[in-house]
Amino acid sequence: MKIICVGRNYSEHAKELNNDVPTEPVIFMKGQNALLPHGKPFYYPEFTDDLQYECELVYKISKNGKHVQAKFAHNYYEEITLGIDFTARDLQRKQQQKGLPWEIAKAFDNAAAIGEFVPVTPGMKVNEINFQLKHNTNLVQDGHTKDMIFPIDKIIEYASKFFTLNIGDLIFTGTPAGVGSTAIGDVLEGYLGSSKLLEVHIK
Repeated sequence: MKIICVGRNYSEHAKELNNDVPTEPVIFMKGQNALLPHGKPFYYPEFTDDLQYECELVYKISKNGKHVQAKFAHNYYEEITLGIDFTARDLQRKQQQKGLPWEIAKAFDNAAAIGEFVPVTPGMKVNEINFQLKHNTNLVQDGHTKDMIFPIDKIIEYASKFFTLNIGDLIFTGTPAGVGSTAIGDVLEGYLGSSKLLEVHIK
């Protein structure tokens, strides 16, 4: 199982981090040990002083595939949830300043929290999904898939040119504006529409 992540997929988030808006998907990976299963607490790592949350819509791949065309991509996922791409922002900035890869800031153990998966129903419009993140009950992120620069089917088409998609792989599709720092004792809650699918306690 691998975790494929898309960076800078909402223009407002790219702007809030002073990044250029991309013309094709920005892909990075997280390993299997980065997965934090639904319901498990997150323990604040000792190597960062600025752990930030990034709430994202996550798709689970249900079919093996390579070179998948966008028009067929909907056949490759059946479930979605919300996830948090935890980021050691201070480490990421240091790595970026040196022109170095920043996996240590994004792909560390438990850096990919996921919620409860729900089925993609026939009537669900994947390009018209609203999701929210609350930080200690305060609404901090309010995203909508219509604002994605690259929708899920385009992401699958692009990513599958480079990586074979396998059953069980996860795709984190990018975060809207509103990312922020966390502290021990915080609670993060993710909502898909009115349904709470994600709750993470920072310890």
